[in-house]
Amino acid sequence: MSANTAAVERYRNSFLKEVEANVEEGNWVKMCMQCGVCSGSCPFGPHWDHPPQELFMMIRAGKREEVLTSSSMWMCTSCYNCIARCPRELPITHIMHGLANYAHRLGIAPKNQPTRKFAKMFWDNLSKKGRVNELKLGVSLYFMNGFVSGIKTAIAALPIGIGMYKTKRLNPMEYFGGHGVKDTSGLHAILKKAREIEDAKMKKF
Repeated sequence: MSANTAAVERYRNSFLKEVEANVEEGNWVKMCMQCGVCSGSCPFGPHWDHPPQELFMMIRAGKREEVLTSSSMWMCTSCYNCIARCPRELPITHIMHGLANYAHRLGIAPKNQPTRKFAKMFWDNLSKKGRVNELKLGVSLYFMNGFVSGIKTAIAALPIGIGMYKTKRLNPMEYFGGHGVKDTSGLHAILKKAREIEDAKMKKF
């Protein structure tokens, strides 16, 4: 094995291979040239624990636990500024969501990260009937950080709620029902099969 080949193999560490195999668009990570345009273009740029280019370097350095337990992937709001401005056209948004999903599937994502809580609430709400029950989701968000906090938030928002009710933009009875797709059993079967396919495709490292 030549010196150059050995260097490439060291660079392509096991965690990089793991990301390439299990994370959406993970094969693009090695293309990042560390220019920082992504974090400079991000509305949440100053608030990242690890901006995208730093996460990609950490992946290439084999820092598996630090990457998968980072809250950074959960900060992405899918504005796509990073993709539009990346000089190498990396699908950064997809990679960030892919890392978040992979960490979640492994059970090692940060449990108390607010945007992760929201993502789980949104998915649980949507997957029941195929459509979001906005009232139920809103109430869940009020009480996301505990009962007392939820009551305080509800009281503060009470004037808005009353106004929406008077203008028929809020129907309290929708909390117990709400709209759904016609074939919920078919939807659940599709989601179950998708999970099975995802689990089967996951490669162990």
